[in-house]
Amino acid sequence: MNSIIRRRVLSLRELASIRMYSGEPGSGAGKGGGAGGSIREAGGSFGKMEAVREDEYFYKKQKEQLSNLKGHMEKEIAFHQEQIKRHEDAIRRHKQTLSTVGDQN
Repeated sequence: MNSIIRRRVLSLRELASIRMYSGEPGSGAGKGGGAGGSIREAGGSFGKMEAVREDEYFYKKQKEQLSNLKGHMEKEIAFHQEQIKRHEDAIRRHKQTLSTVGDQN
């Protein structure tokens, strides 16, 4: 009797571990470190649909963030190019001043 119970408990543990690591998003609770809500917990086609919507949301969010980052970097590049131009103009003016001062001596 005792061995039957052990086998039964062992098979339930194996079943639980297989189910935990089945890996397909939306197939039930426990994916990604949390339950994910009642629809995701239930699994099935609604759970998979919800997982797809969630992945799509984060994909769009990441795409938006990358676009914003690119725009910000382009503005920074333009700013620094303008600063380089101003510094080059200042260097040219200072060299001119030095050459005129040197010519006067």
